[in-house]
Amino acid sequence: MTRACAMKQLNGKTYRCFFELALAVMGGKWKPIVLYHLGHAGVLRFGELKRDMPEVTDRMLTRQLRELEADGLIHREVYRQVPPKVEYSLTAQGLGLFPILCAMRDWGSDYEAWRGGAEVLREGEAEPREARSLHPRYSGPAGA
Repeated sequence: MTRACAMKQLNGKTYRCFFELALAVMGGKWKPIVLYHLGHAGVLRFGELKRDMPEVTDRMLTRQLRELEADGLIHREVYRQVPPKVEYSLTAQGLGLFPILCAMRDWGSDYEAWRGGAEVLREGEAEPREARSLHPRYSGPAGA
């Protein structure tokens, strides 16, 4: 007989198990993609993220960035200048998700190959089969 886990709440997120909490924090269509891009790039501005994800609306990207910041997965650095400059990067907690995101990416690559490849719907740069590495910003004492 399996017992149901207790219902818990943390920072406005209600969940029964740690898996549910993990999905509540980093799940959805856009959050993992944002985290993955930041892991590779080190630091990105809003426009750079938008360029890498052309299908996301400005409103949705703004919302996802705010949620990731509130949950402590990304850092938002505001530079007081004209015009204003805002940069996003992973926190140590966000960095902990990077190996999981890379494993998901690798699974997607394997799945595409297993299904016989994909039909290209729009011309663009082909994604390499091998995963890109973590940005050097996150290695060493500052990123450890």
